[in-house]
Order: sequence, then structure tokens, then C-alpha cells
Amino acid sequence: MTIRMPAEWEPHDWLWVGFPWNADEWGGAETLARAQAQLAAFADAVRTGGGDVGKGEEVRLVCNDEEGAALARSLLRSDATVLVERIGDVWLRDTAPLAVERGDGSRALADFGFNGWGGKYQMPGDEDIGARLAATTGLPCSTIPLVFEGGAVDTDGTGLFVTTEQCLLNPNRNPTLEREQIETLLAGSLGLSDMLWLGDGLVNDHTDGHVDNLARFVAPGVLAIPQATAADDPNAAIYADAAERARAHGLTVAPMPSPGRIEVDGEVIPASYMNFLIANAVVVVPVYGAPNDGAILDALAPFFPGRAIVPLASDAILAGGGSFHCTSQQMPSAPARL
Repeated sequence: MTIRMPAEWEPHDWLWVGFPWNADEWGGAETLARAQAQLAAFADAVRTGGGDVGKGEEVRLVCNDEEGAALARSLLRSDATVLVERIGDVWLRDTAPLAVERGDGSRALADFGFNGWGGKYQMPGDEDIGARLAATTGLPCSTIPLVFEGGAVDTDGTGLFVTTEQCLLNPNRNPTLEREQIETLLAGSLGLSDMLWLGDGLVNDHTDGHVDNLARFVAPGVLAIPQATAADDPNAAIYADAAERARAHGLTVAPMPSPGRIEVDGEVIPASYMNFLIANAVVVVPVYGAPNDGAILDALAPFFPGRAIVPLASDAILAGGGSFHCTSQQMPSAPARL
């Protein structure tokens, strides 16, 4: 049976979002509290459609325990659903199951192996949260024999995927698998028919170069890639290489502004506007108080007519290692039947 992983801009039934809880993972209680408030604001924006309630989508905020659930409810300004499921980290883009559409019009889930981003961040609950969330949906779920995170790829819904060599070919994930074997497994589980391999991800990205921090599809065959606008941008060469590879693969590159060089305590951090989330009514874009925070909104708007482009602060979330896209995973709607 043929399968297809829908593009993120296709309709969703709901969005899972992880809720932070462990202060040790966020540099202390103060940063954790700000990250919790930023994630609640993100959930509200998706749920309310940026103010157009009729266009929003269901949000399922996943909390580690009842204490966290109570806090989440106190922070939310919308009627987002709060779930209690044991999680280690909040990055459900990488640990939640991925949904595919089957040839008969039904949906199914794929649950991949997870090893804490190459053994670096192993936390109880992350290893089986995908299976537990899948069980709440009533959809069939396949267990895929591949260590893999959802943020490692992006797709335009046509079978075309993009990834980075730094991540998917990293020996800390699947040391016995070659490039072609990984493609075969993704073909069978997600419907991949064509893979664009980019090189490295962003400097100091804890995920070993997830592509959702580097390059995102904004239309079929159109890949948004930042370009440096300042001489000290630490990712200038990485952006340029990605754009060159994408064009050589026959894709249209949509140049995007970069947040530039952002440091915390003298260390470059992987701040990225590409970690936006495309919801039914909004595109939520992380902003960092950088000069290009306004320019990225203008650059994305032409690709998403009918959706509000909503900038939200994400600096505290970034302190934990990611942003809005990393914390969430969508459930595509079932395809319409003729």
C-alpha cells in the first residue's frame, strides 16, 4: 500500500506540545518559568488561531505530572487540552509518533527508536512516549527499526524530504546503516521517494544538525534557507552550502533572513527562525530580540496567505535546546473522501 507523509501546511486535527518541567534541563527555576510561559503562549496562539477562534486547532499540551498539568492550566488563556504523560524532555517533534496517509485514505503512525540524540540526553519517559501517545489515538502504529527523530527531516508532501548528513549519517544514531539503507527505511515508513541531503546543521546544535533549524519547505519544491546578513554570522558558510545543494537538486530556494550571531555567556547558540510551526490558521515564528525579527515575518508571509504570521519570544525555550517546532508534533487530518 502506498503511503505519504503530509506537508505541515496541510490541515491538522490537533497538535501535541510538550510542557517543560525539569529545572535542571533549563538552567534553573527562573528560566524554566519563562520557558513554561512561552510554551503556554505558543499553545494559545495555535489553539485560538492567533485570535480567530474559529480557525484554530486542538492543542494537546503534554505534561509530566499532575503538578505540571495544574501549572499549565493556570498559564493557558485558551481551552487547550492538558494531558498527563511521563516525559523526559519536551521535544515531541523528535519523540512523538509521525503520521502518514495510506493509499486507502486511512491514517497510520510510525514510531521510531530514540536514543537521546545520540546518547547525549537520555531521560526516563522519552524512550516510549511515542508509543504511549500513539495508543491514545486509536490509529494503527508500526514500530520502525531505526533510531530517528522527526526534526531530522522535513517534507513537502510529495515524497520529497530534506535532511542533513551531520544528523542522519551520524554514527551515534545508526552506525551499521548506510545512506541508502536509511532511505529505504524511510521510504517504507514515511513514503520517501526523493531525499535532498544537506551537509551540516547549525553551529552548536545539540541535535547534531536537525534540518528543522536549517531549512524548511514552504511550498512544494520550495525550500526556505537563511542567508547571512552580517559578517559575524556563525552559520554563513552552512547556509550557503545548503542553498547550493538545494539548487543543484532542482529545488527553488527562498532566501530568509538569519537571526545572526546570538550568544549566551560567550557561547554561540543555535537560534533559528526556521523553527517555526505551521498550524491551521497561524505560522508561529520564534523571535529573539534580534535585528531581523521583523524581516523574517515579511519574508514568510507571501508563502502562507490566509494564515497569520505570529512572532513569539522563544529565548527561554532555546535555553533548553530548541524552539516551537521542536516542542510540537501535528496530527494531519484524514484526507477528504470524494
